[in-house]
Amino acid sequence: MESPITFVEDELLRKVPSWRDYLSAKLGFRNHWYPVKLSREIGEAQIAQMTLCGEKILIKRVDGKLFALRDQCLHRGVPFSQKLECYTKTTITCWYHGFTYKWESGELCDILASPDSKAIGRRGVKSYPVEEAKGVVFVFLGDDDFDVPPLAEDVPPMFLDEDMALEGDSYVVESNWRVGCENGFDGLHVYIHRTSPLVNDTQRSLPIGHTAESGKIELREAPGEPKGVYDSFAHHHSLWEGRVEGDVVVKGVRNSRADGAPSRTTAASLWMPGVLRVDDFPDAGRHQFEWYVPIDENTHYYLIMIGKRVSSPEEALAHEQEFWSRWKPVSLDGFNNQDVEARLALQSFYKRDRAWLEEMLIEGDYPIIAWRELAHRHNRGVQCPEHLG
Repeated sequence: MESPITFVEDELLRKVPSWRDYLSAKLGFRNHWYPVKLSREIGEAQIAQMTLCGEKILIKRVDGKLFALRDQCLHRGVPFSQKLECYTKTTITCWYHGFTYKWESGELCDILASPDSKAIGRRGVKSYPVEEAKGVVFVFLGDDDFDVPPLAEDVPPMFLDEDMALEGDSYVVESNWRVGCENGFDGLHVYIHRTSPLVNDTQRSLPIGHTAESGKIELREAPGEPKGVYDSFAHHHSLWEGRVEGDVVVKGVRNSRADGAPSRTTAASLWMPGVLRVDDFPDAGRHQFEWYVPIDENTHYYLIMIGKRVSSPEEALAHEQEFWSRWKPVSLDGFNNQDVEARLALQSFYKRDRAWLEEMLIEGDYPIIAWRELAHRHNRGVQCPEHLG
C-alpha cells in the first residue's frame, strides 16, 4: 500500500524507504486504539470533547457505558459542540437544523426541522469503538470496514494484567507525537535528568550516557501481539563521567540501595501506536507507561500511568495514595517535566519535514531508527487530511 504523501515531499519519502510511513504520519496512524481521557474525567451524562489524530470527537457516558461520535453534523458539517443539545440521554441533536443521532450507533433517527425526510434512518454520523481499561478511556480511530483488533494488541505487555494497579495523570504538550516517542525512548537523554529530584528521592543511580552498545535491541513482532522495540539497559555500558578536552566536567550519580533493589531502570520499550514502557521506574518494582497521542500536527496528549503489582484492595489503595503524594510531584512533575521541556525544543526543529533528514544521529540512536522502521512495517494505516472530513 502506498503511503499518503500529500503533506510530505516525494523526495523525502524516497530517501527513507525503510520508515517512510512514519515520516508521513504527522497525524499518527489509523486503525489503532488510543487513550483519550482518564475514566474519572467523564462522569455519567457528561460529554467530553477531544481531537484525536486531527479528528474532532465527542464522548458521552450513558448508563455507565461510553459512546463516541464524530463532532460534525452530516447535514451542513457544523460541529455539535458549538452548542450541545441532547433532548434524550441516548441522542444528540444538531443545534442548527435539529438533525438528531443515536449515541450508540450514530444513526440519524430524527430531524426536528424536517420530520418527514427520507434521510432519516438511512445515514449516520461516524461512531467510534470505545473501551475502558485500568482507568483509561480508549478510542479506536479507524476505517468503517476495518476489523477492530483487541485492545491488548495496542497496549504494552503487562498493562492489562489483573494484578497491575495503575494510577496516572495527563498533559497536553506542544510538540508532534513522534517527537514525544523519540524523546522517551532515547537512551542518551538521561543526561538531561541528572538534576532531577527523583534521583535522590529514590536513591537511584543515573549515568550521563551510554556507549555504542546501546544498539543492542530486541524486536517484538509476533502476530496477534503488541509490536514494539525492547531496549534492555543491561546491554549498555554506562558512562559515569563526562569529559570536555580531557577534563571531567559532569558526573553521574551512583547509589546503592540498602534494600538491595535495583537502583537503575532495567529496560525501556516502545510499542505501537506510540506508547513507552519503562521497567523499575520511577522506583524498583514499578512500571511507567507513557502514551504520546496525536492531537494535531503540533500537539500531543501525554498520558503517564505508573503501575505496581498488588495482591489486595488495600495494596491497590496504598499505591493510589503513594502516586498522588509522592510520584505525581516527584516523578511526573519533577522528572518528566524535563522531557516536556526537551520536546518543546525538539519541535522547533522537527516541525519542518526536511529536518528529519538533516538530523545527525549516532550509534546510540540506533533504537530510534529501529522504532521508526517497526512503525513503518506494522502500522495499520497512516492518518492524513483526507480522513478528517
